[in-house]
Amino acid sequence: MSRLDELIAELCPDGVEYVKLGDVIKLEKGKQLNKEFLTEQGKYPAYNGGVTHSGFTDKYNYDENKIIISQGGASAGFVNFVKTKFWANAHCYVVLPIEHYINNRYAYHFIKSKQTKLMDKQHGAGIPALRSSEINNLKIPLPPLPVQQEIVRILDNFTELTAELTAELTARRKQYEYYRDLLLTFDDDVPKVRLDKVTTITRGVRVVKSQLTETGTYPVFQNSMTPLGYYEKSNFNKNTVFIIGAGAAGEIGYSKIDFWAADDCYCLTCSDRLQSRFLYYAILCQKSYLLSRVRRARPYPINRRRKK
Repeated sequence: MSRLDELIAELCPDGVEYVKLGDVIKLEKGKQLNKEFLTEQGKYPAYNGGVTHSGFTDKYNYDENKIIISQGGASAGFVNFVKTKFWANAHCYVVLPIEHYINNRYAYHFIKSKQTKLMDKQHGAGIPALRSSEINNLKIPLPPLPVQQEIVRILDNFTELTAELTAELTARRKQYEYYRDLLLTFDDDVPKVRLDKVTTITRGVRVVKSQLTETGTYPVFQNSMTPLGYYEKSNFNKNTVFIIGAGAAGEIGYSKIDFWAADDCYCLTCSDRLQSRFLYYAILCQKSYLLSRVRRARPYPINRRRKK
């Protein structure tokens, strides 16, 4: 039996009460700080309606280790935990737990778990906003404080581990990109040819979303790397490179299974002179170029042919 199980058995053998979050916290709204008082560098970060700070200032209105929630803007409902002194601006909620009832980090982990729900509660036709009642009315399980503290210890350990893994993955990704670009850069002795001389570039065929299922054999790629759904048949074979032409335009994919390419997806079929996996890595080196063409409203400088 774990330490948490022991605490639950000892301190709440009859279960845990659920209460409204507003009964165990005080929710405050920040104070307006005009842009002229913000700088790119400074002593204290200033938080408003985004997912991170909007600038710095030389004063603060809250001490460290506070839970904040974006109140206005596209990120309304986003939850953060600020470990330094900071300024909470007018579009920022600050959560102040009543310590007799609830642990600060316990409250944070709970509210963070409800972040998607809060963001879905945005209202307003212009600038989205989040009502304080949506936060206060959340139902939270409230075990005794020793149980809360043990839950926090476990979740904080996972949070630290996740941060370490994220940093490691970022470093590995940079390392991969460096060696990929190095290995795929050749001197002038190696001939270079136009892509359409060694591949057939074909545009996919439109399918209606009502024709698709949530699971199936053949994924359908349309305007992102995430399948739009699944279709009963395929129009391209496995080991094919494809490029998204709208939505996530410029993203480059490689399917190891047969799939259906819809009309915003361009597929590259290699000639005998070119290996498809080599092509995939070579095009990844040109991704920034493709994205620059997207910004100029020219999704791809390639010949488009619709597959019949």
